[in-house]
Amino acid sequence: MLVSSEDKAIQTEALEVLGRRSPRRGLARLLPFLGPAFVASVAYMDPGNFATNIQGGAKFGYLLLWVIASANLMAMLIQFLSSKLGIVTGKSLPEHIAQRWPRGVVWFYWAQAEIIAMATDLAEFLGATLAFNLLFGLPLVWGAVLTGIFTFAILALQQRGFRPLETTITALVGVIALAYVVELFLSRPGGNFVQGFIPRLQGSESLLLAVGIIGATVMPHVIYLHSDLTKSRIPTNNPLLKRRLLRYNLLDVVVAMGLAGLINMAMLAAAVATFFANGKSEVADITTAYQTLTPLLGPLAAVAFGVALLASGLSSSTVGTMAGQVVMQGFVGFQIPLWIRRLITMLPAFGVIWLGLDPTSTLVLSQVVLSFGIPFALVPLLIFTAKREVMGDLVNNRLITAVGWLIAALIIGLNLYLLFQTFTGR
Repeated sequence: MLVSSEDKAIQTEALEVLGRRSPRRGLARLLPFLGPAFVASVAYMDPGNFATNIQGGAKFGYLLLWVIASANLMAMLIQFLSSKLGIVTGKSLPEHIAQRWPRGVVWFYWAQAEIIAMATDLAEFLGATLAFNLLFGLPLVWGAVLTGIFTFAILALQQRGFRPLETTITALVGVIALAYVVELFLSRPGGNFVQGFIPRLQGSESLLLAVGIIGATVMPHVIYLHSDLTKSRIPTNNPLLKRRLLRYNLLDVVVAMGLAGLINMAMLAAAVATFFANGKSEVADITTAYQTLTPLLGPLAAVAFGVALLASGLSSSTVGTMAGQVVMQGFVGFQIPLWIRRLITMLPAFGVIWLGLDPTSTLVLSQVVLSFGIPFALVPLLIFTAKREVMGDLVNNRLITAVGWLIAALIIGLNLYLLFQTFTGR
């Protein structure tokens, strides 16, 4: 990614803040550091999250609200560790794996990461395509063409430096948030949502949905990507400045992931107030949810939902393509033009449309494929950030390492359980 004059100004301002020479105060001091976590956060409110949150709220009310909150806290720690690895070492997670592990293992890692990146992009691309279809009545194939055009345009912003792309992605996140403010206003959820923060379940179906929510929370492609976004964004080799940079980076992660968590909670709350409260627990997919909103809440609610889905699909599909580029360059040191990668990763989505497959079912299946890649990203992240030879004095302490491995064991175990349920039907 090129570094523009605007980027250099941001880097200079950030170094002045870190060196305590900046006159900025309050929130203004944080602004130069905001961005990477917002780019990563779109993976936590992608079309897959729409599907699980709607289904959870429609069937079980506020029961699974605590699951979303817990999953979001896990995501904060994992994304912070990924960004920390990039800041401290100046290298991405794929680059560390490529330099430290056997060549055969690296090639395997690259192959599985490419498959996971394509599965991720398939779901997100189809989400935006479906949004064009729902909002404007366009055939899916033309929705796919428009999705490709818009993501090409967003990706082209990389040629102008990191800030324009970060700003655009953050603006799309803002659109999702605003749309769900409208949804909440129209659906008017009650105050009994507080009960949803009490950990409990109701039968095997609610357990399966809880597993789906947690299992879809940690996205392997943004673990790879986040470390790359931070590795040279604020360049400094000063250990003291790096330590201070990590504090501001933590705020970036907390703000961005916190917003993603609130949006996911809003999705579930709106589903509760709209579908669960009206006895519409059979709502199980995105299309049905959109079609049901108009008779229940009016056309504005349906439009707000569609706009949120569109912003989610466009932003997350863009980030998925970026992650694929980081994976290839990091693991095998090879890079192709981003527009060629975008063309290649569009093909599976067009294939699904031309074959007449159901987009929502394909989206769910892609999430199952995605879960296979979580251990491959999460385990090396925890290994490297716990090694003093890699991290120096900024190595993880024992408590962080222990919590990280506990989260990894939980997420991996739940994903294995979800896969077992998916393939056995039990």
